Amino acid sequence: MGLKLSGAKMVSHITTWGLKNIFRRPAANMPGKLALYIDPQLISHLLYKLRVGSMVVCGTNGKTTTNNLVADVLEQQGLSAICNRTGANLDSGVATAMLHGETADWGVFECDELWLVKILPALKSDYLVMLNLFRDQLDRCGEIDVIQDSIASALEASPETVLVYNADDPLCAAIAEKVDNACIAFGVAENMKLSQNTVVDAQMCQQCSGMLAYSYRQYGQLGEYHCPQCGFKRAELDFAAAHVRFESEGLSFEVEARGKGAAVTESGQDAGAAASREAQNTEQVSAQDVDSSLQPVSLGTVNSEFTGAYMVYNLLAARVASALAGCSAESFQKALDRFDPQNGRLQHFDIDGRSILLNLAKNPTGFNQNMRIILQDEGPKAVGFFVNDKEGDGKDISWLWDIDFEELAQDGDLVVFAGGIRKNDLQVRLKYAGLTAHLVEGAADMLDKTQSLPESYRIYAIANYTALPPVHAELTEMEQVNPGASESATHKEQTHG
Repeated sequence: MGLKLSGAKMVSHITTWGLKNIFRRPAANMPGKLALYIDPQLISHLLYKLRVGSMVVCGTNGKTTTNNLVADVLEQQGLSAICNRTGANLDSGVATAMLHGETADWGVFECDELWLVKILPALKSDYLVMLNLFRDQLDRCGEIDVIQDSIASALEASPETVLVYNADDPLCAAIAEKVDNACIAFGVAENMKLSQNTVVDAQMCQQCSGMLAYSYRQYGQLGEYHCPQCGFKRAELDFAAAHVRFESEGLSFEVEARGKGAAVTESGQDAGAAASREAQNTEQVSAQDVDSSLQPVSLGTVNSEFTGAYMVYNLLAARVASALAGCSAESFQKALDRFDPQNGRLQHFDIDGRSILLNLAKNPTGFNQNMRIILQDEGPKAVGFFVNDKEGDGKDISWLWDIDFEELAQDGDLVVFAGGIRKNDLQVRLKYAGLTAHLVEGAADMLDKTQSLPESYRIYAIANYTALPPVHAELTEMEQVNPGASESATHKEQTHG
């Protein structure tokens, strides 16, 4: 062990102890941040902890949910994983997770898109799972082409990494077209027949600047597309969700392995026999060894209490990633049945007999999908939106005007609240959408103002990135002090982040 690595470990240990025992903090970032000052190659130097390999999950929405579910599935399968479960997705968060983790089979890491160029080459990951790309934090990230270039550079610096990407998103597909890495495409094989928002982040072909044509859209720019001018189109799907069903109790779909997917699943064997080759003493099947004549292979049916278009893609990505790592359909379903994030993403609270659902939304697409879930629930509702403009959120909040709040205004039995640092700006935006929003100082204030409403009102709290933790903390404390009169069933919706 080198002196730099030894010093980095020592600093991490001391910092972790101090943060947890003195400051009562989670120690998810700072130990790794300080350790990286001592050993800048720390992540690479800690790769000995991963017996089989690693995968990285990136994308604008859904990273935390997908990443943590994959880790849960691995553990359900009997494999071990190091994972940055708190959502600390910069190099400091990945380094901290690796410093804190014991030797494991797999590393499963959520990664910020702009930090991927630093993290992916250090990890030399087996797979990069790319979920979607939407306009987000423009003053920090820039336009989407900046993010695309950064992701492509990361893949070029890690040529052995296989790109597992959402082919329904033309912005992800453009990256797959650009890089030389082996690629595996996943997507939804059919029209889910969902009503559409007006916000679309990709209407023009990035190959020739022509207008994309769609056979159907799922949401945003996701769907089956082609460019009439240059021929760019959605790739043939290697893993596909088929027979998608949305019902009152959740959603279900079948997962099919096609093309490369059928190849890496070894003609019906779960794909992890290839990916967990060290554990099972088999050789990995290359994503480039493709026989297009292979018949589709069923990877089982996914049944979830979650709902929403986002969750179809999140769950499909998690199923594909876990299959590539050696996990069966049975392990996936068991992990999904037990999956309870408890981090403010889709978290349900029962406070003094009131049902409250908290979720993250940090860009127009995220807010729009949250509102669609809210609107599909019958009965009267109270909705609180919380928006901050801290560094982690982006100072520019002009994106509020890209949210289809007008759709929410069509619901008659609705009470709306605006909170967070930019609550006044949010209130103005809601006013122009035809909604009268009451200003609140936080979640407790919002719940206090709902006391006069009938108990039939369902309550929702939707918060952006830095607004989420304080709202989550308030609701958690209130639930401990004033729990529901009876144990309530978890109302699982959808997650982003």
